[in-house]
Amino acid sequence: MKRAIQYISIMIAFMLIATVFSVYTTLDITYRKFGVTYMTMNNPFYEVINNELKKVIETNGDKLITLDPALDIEKQKEQIYSFIEQKVDGIFVNPIDSQKIKPALEEAKKSNIPIIVIDAPVDDLDLATSTVVSNNYDAGVQCAKDMMKRKTSANIILLKHTAVRSAKDRIDGFLDTIKGNSSYRIINQGECEGQLEMAMPIMQKMLKETKDVDVVMALNDPSALGAIAALESNHRKDVIVYGVDGTPDMKLLIQKNKNVAGTVAQSPIQIGKSASKIMYTYLAGGTIKTEEIIPVTLITQSNIDEYDEMGWQ
Repeated sequence: MKRAIQYISIMIAFMLIATVFSVYTTLDITYRKFGVTYMTMNNPFYEVINNELKKVIETNGDKLITLDPALDIEKQKEQIYSFIEQKVDGIFVNPIDSQKIKPALEEAKKSNIPIIVIDAPVDDLDLATSTVVSNNYDAGVQCAKDMMKRKTSANIILLKHTAVRSAKDRIDGFLDTIKGNSSYRIINQGECEGQLEMAMPIMQKMLKETKDVDVVMALNDPSALGAIAALESNHRKDVIVYGVDGTPDMKLLIQKNKNVAGTVAQSPIQIGKSASKIMYTYLAGGTIKTEEIIPVTLITQSNIDEYDEMGWQ
């Protein structure tokens, strides 16, 4: 009798487990899955964007897969192909190369996966469902105008990342603003991929090649910080540096380091929020902008008190 009761108890337990499993598997438990690939996560700017995307997506009960190609365009394309194979509901991409990314985006578009390009536009805007970027051209314009107020003439070094459209737009804005004025001369330039660890040795080399320099225009804050480190190691306090991003590091240096003229503040928080909002609006069948350009502001000693030095915009 005792064994019979034990047997019946076990059978009842198995039946309950089977019933629960059956109910669970028949429930419509679904969530959307999104993929995002950045140029590199070795940049706090992209960490902030990612945090904003993740915050919105997870609040909606969905999942975000974040990948880092570490500035390798072939790896980034493979990551996009992987997202396509996983049949994600949407892809966010921060392209390493505005032109070479094209085949992967074409494949995603064929698969009817919405693509939100963030921070750096692609050459073929039609491949993106929407593009969310800062006003990068104006960032360069603002740096040039501030420099011209400070200096009636200048020998200038450029730190560039030409393969990325956003970085190129910043340098183009700067160059177009000084164009035709022979008092401002570009005496040297180097490609640093926006990386501090690359910018510093490149800047060291250019300082040896062209010592008579007054201004450095850097495509972003990490490369500006690399230039500042090189200038400090050469005891050059007579050269001013411009960056773009509005990082906490650059804002802290504006009041403490004579080399720092200013940084143009982007808003990675706004970029992340806007990109996620556009994605969800599109998936819901709503009307979206094909391009959203977010204004930028130059931060210098004159207005640094208006900004949180420890955080992002």
